[in-house]
Amino acid sequence: MGLFILRRVGVMILTALCLTFIVFFMTNLYPNLEKLAKTQGNFRMSDEAVASWLERGGYLQSTPRKYAEWIGVAPSYRHTAEDGTVTGRCIEPGMEAADAPNFCGILQGYWGYSTVFKDSVGKIVGTRLALTGKLMLWVMLLMIPSALILGVLAGMKEGSKTDRTLSTFAITTTATPEYVSGVIFIALLASSKFGLSPILYEWGWIESKTLFKGTATSAMKEANFSNFFLPVLTIALYGMGYIARMTRASMAEVMTAQYIRTARLKGVTFPNIVMKHALRNALIAPFTVIMLQFPWLLNGVVIVETLFNYKGFGWVLVQAAGNNDIQLLLAVSVVSVVVVLVTQLISDIGYVYLNPRIRIS
Repeated sequence: MGLFILRRVGVMILTALCLTFIVFFMTNLYPNLEKLAKTQGNFRMSDEAVASWLERGGYLQSTPRKYAEWIGVAPSYRHTAEDGTVTGRCIEPGMEAADAPNFCGILQGYWGYSTVFKDSVGKIVGTRLALTGKLMLWVMLLMIPSALILGVLAGMKEGSKTDRTLSTFAITTTATPEYVSGVIFIALLASSKFGLSPILYEWGWIESKTLFKGTATSAMKEANFSNFFLPVLTIALYGMGYIARMTRASMAEVMTAQYIRTARLKGVTFPNIVMKHALRNALIAPFTVIMLQFPWLLNGVVIVETLFNYKGFGWVLVQAAGNNDIQLLLAVSVVSVVVVLVTQLISDIGYVYLNPRIRIS
């Protein structure tokens, strides 16, 4: 197992380097750099002025050299102006060039400076990642148990009325995009003129004019049920159907296995067959699917965060890409790649532990 983990970690690091280099290369293409120069300088800058601005910032170096500096394995570029002023990536405002470190990259914990938010990239990513993490926590707490229960109930008796009903519900939730279900929930539950809220308010069942809030902006500071439930429900319903269908298929396959038939012939009760014999094996396949939900939740909630004005990690990704914020976009990409690879590693390790038929030499 130890050798297996070491190999997987080695492959994970190599994959991370390859993927981040591709993203770095794409974001540092000259049209993007030219747009950055004009955004930070003047949109009427001449080609010579753009080249001069990029040269002072070290953007005209070769891509491998810039990537090594960004990672933190090569000394940072420094530019000396005609008046003797020295500028560079490692030289912060107000810092003397002699006091600045030579290496300042990802390995040193320096993520760069956002040209849009005018703040440290590491601080921005940490704050927005924490907000999305809070959203992911509540989504998982709602989505995973509900999906597993639906899948197990549907797969226990394949072809039954319960199976058909729950499977139809799972397919419907998966086939409905988040922006559709989100708009429907807002119209039905968060509108003071339409849906259930006016009726419940008229009957005196709720004190406010809306049952829920159509925006989750205030949830970024203090989440409560009224302003956080709709985005959580919107995301959870979309992912719930896929996990439920995988659980149902796995459970249905296990219930037809030979050892289940043997247990039935020996007189074991149906609840004991499900809980003691079928459930563990049925959860092996859904475990992998559940782990794949973490990368999706990290970057796939862009629509929901935009719809409910929740400024999390997905919202930052859109802002970085739309405003050509290269350093912030690179940091977001690194975090996304790491989350995907780590969840894949956890999924592989967990699959080995859950499935005793797998042996690693």
